[in-house]
Amino acid sequence: MPGRTEYLVHPDADAVAEAIAEQLSIRIAQLQAEQPDRLVQIALTGGRIATKAYQRLAADGPSSPVDWTKVALWWGDERFVAADSDDRNDQAALAALVPALPLTDTNLNPMPADDGQISLDEAALAYGAELGNTAFDICLLGVGPDGHVASVFPDHPSFEVSLQAEADTPVIPVRDAPKPPPLRISITHRVINRSAEVWFTVSGSDKADAVGWAVTGNKQVPAGAAHGTERTLWLLDEAAAARIPVDLLN
Repeated sequence: MPGRTEYLVHPDADAVAEAIAEQLSIRIAQLQAEQPDRLVQIALTGGRIATKAYQRLAADGPSSPVDWTKVALWWGDERFVAADSDDRNDQAALAALVPALPLTDTNLNPMPADDGQISLDEAALAYGAELGNTAFDICLLGVGPDGHVASVFPDHPSFEVSLQAEADTPVIPVRDAPKPPPLRISITHRVINRSAEVWFTVSGSDKADAVGWAVTGNKQVPAGAAHGTERTLWLLDEAAAARIPVDLLN
């Protein structure tokens, strides 16, 4: 059952990145205060805005209210390329966070890379086994101009597979992705939608149509089928929010 939906609109992309970092610090600290003995489960996303947010979190590290030793970081999707490829979603996040925060391998759960020894299908199965029944406290998602989230694309087999995947298939292989690289791994909508909170991070006028489709349901896109059980939070700049009906923002 979807929880409440909130919209936080900011002047520009940099302000969105600042807001992501600030809201994450506040919310993780709240969760840790409520249940200090467990790991807070966070799914990260890639992209320029997210990377800026991670850099801000890293800069705030020494003064952060968050105990990063009790945070588990996952990824919602990954490009199936070599581990050191700049195409990897995890590269920018790890480069920003690991040197500055007390994170070790026990906190990090990156998706498998293409090392020439494991196939795409095997990589998806392996990450699915590692993820198991984990429910994210917060799942960060970017939104593409076409309305895709993670590596689930509209008008593509990944969308139907993601919507219909059973509980024992939490992670799917994606082939022939509409944007390069073509081979990817993605969590499914079942996994996204069991998250307590889903946070969309979006900026730019090129995303406005996709945001509008998602929030109104005027066009079926992967972003529109994603939600949190307790809260769905849209963190947007003014350009990306241009197609959201005014009555939803008030």
